[in-house]
Amino acid sequence: MANVSVFNMEGKEVGTIDLNDAVFGVEVNEHLVHMAVVQQLANNRQGTQKAKTRSEVSGGGRKPWRQKGTGHARQGSTRSPQWTGGGVVFAPVPRDYSFKMNRKEKRLALKSALTSRVQENKLIVVDELKFDEIKTKNFKAVMNNLNVNKALVVLADNDEKVVMSARNIPTVQTTLTSTINVYDIMKAGTVVLTKDAVAKIEEVYA
Repeated sequence: MANVSVFNMEGKEVGTIDLNDAVFGVEVNEHLVHMAVVQQLANNRQGTQKAKTRSEVSGGGRKPWRQKGTGHARQGSTRSPQWTGGGVVFAPVPRDYSFKMNRKEKRLALKSALTSRVQENKLIVVDELKFDEIKTKNFKAVMNNLNVNKALVVLADNDEKVVMSARNIPTVQTTLTSTINVYDIMKAGTVVLTKDAVAKIEEVYA
């Protein structure tokens, strides 16, 4: 069972916490982590790209010149792909890029991502994140105290003062335990969790 330090908002160590090996100490499955990231990016694609084929562009109903005797190559339509204004060969059409992963695969991918952050010492636990007012400067000070630049901050419950204070920091992203995902974990340099967030994640995924 991994034992990590717990820090306060001033960056001082105030205790330790044992992380559940069922969530933070699994065998990392890189294939599932990669698959989960690809799935999220694929599911976010609009898939609305479209170009017209030769059957969809306007014009070209008449043969531009007779078949023989002109010295030109034979042509059947001015809307063939080789003509300016012609259709596109194998034109892209709207499609759905999304694909599904099994629930067990998703859970293991998330556990693998969290475990990898623990193994790389890129997971920090804070006792709490509380602000009296919405102020970016205060949140930036907490990140500096924790010696963190690029981070994913995971909260147990939606705290508007924390979320709004972090919103204008481009290298910091906040999320809830209910919406945490593999892509955000892997993209972030460091994962910062509150003690309540750790308890909730362990309750759901253990």
